[in-house]
Amino acid sequence: MKKKRVLHTSTLRKIEGSIFIAPWVFGFLAFVAFPLGYSLYMSFHQVRITVGPTVYNFIGVQNYKEILVANGSLLYEDLIPFLRESIMMIPIILVFSLLVAILLNMKFKGRTVFRVIFFLPVIFSSGQIVQEFINQGEGSLSVLASLRIDEYLREYVPASWAEPIQSVMSSFVLVLWYSGVQILIFLAGRQTLSASMYEASRIDGSGPWNTFWKITLPGLVPYIFLNLMYTVVDLFTFPSNPIVSKVNTANYGSSSALAWIYFTIILLFVGITMLLYSRVDKTLSGSRS
Repeated sequence: MKKKRVLHTSTLRKIEGSIFIAPWVFGFLAFVAFPLGYSLYMSFHQVRITVGPTVYNFIGVQNYKEILVANGSLLYEDLIPFLRESIMMIPIILVFSLLVAILLNMKFKGRTVFRVIFFLPVIFSSGQIVQEFINQGEGSLSVLASLRIDEYLREYVPASWAEPIQSVMSSFVLVLWYSGVQILIFLAGRQTLSASMYEASRIDGSGPWNTFWKITLPGLVPYIFLNLMYTVVDLFTFPSNPIVSKVNTANYGSSSALAWIYFTIILLFVGITMLLYSRVDKTLSGSRS
């Protein structure tokens, strides 16, 4: 009798779990899986919108060939400079967020107010608002213009890198202003580190700099990986992203193919991020043992 009651309870728990997860499964299938599959289907077709039913003419990988080979400028002229910007911007955001999180973890008057100030832009700033700030040139550092940094870049830096650097500087303040989520994650990660480790480090005579490299940074490696993943996805879907704007065209077949190419590039970046994290984690676990 007791065994039957246990089986009955486990069955009820499975049913309860299925009921709770059912809205998410339905939402994923209806609003994520179906649009993804439909866009993949359209990428292999020439789509024509008519008064009657939509006409689909199968053309195979012709849309992909046109984007990658025949009309490569559609992708490469905007993608390569954007990738260069991302390579520069990702470490800037991570370092800035980490330093601010460490400062906000210290005990001082008004600490809660400063935490709210750094996170408020994430709540109130929609993508359109950020885009308007960028279009008006409000995200640049005024001191850079007074120092004529752009002239030095054009003179001493190759043109292929000068333009991405100028673009990063033109939206530098806004991107850092948009780093509230990363700061919050680093702050939560810093608070998981035991205070006893820092106390033992001080007793042993270790200074703040040595403590940061030996305790804080290794302890925050999982959170660095999480923020790295979040920042990669966030930058690749940022309002000023030039590739996303090219996806929204009336040519549904070509736009779908471009979206899937771009999605593959994002997955490649995420895969590189996971590979780097696994290497770093193995190195740190070896040093701990």
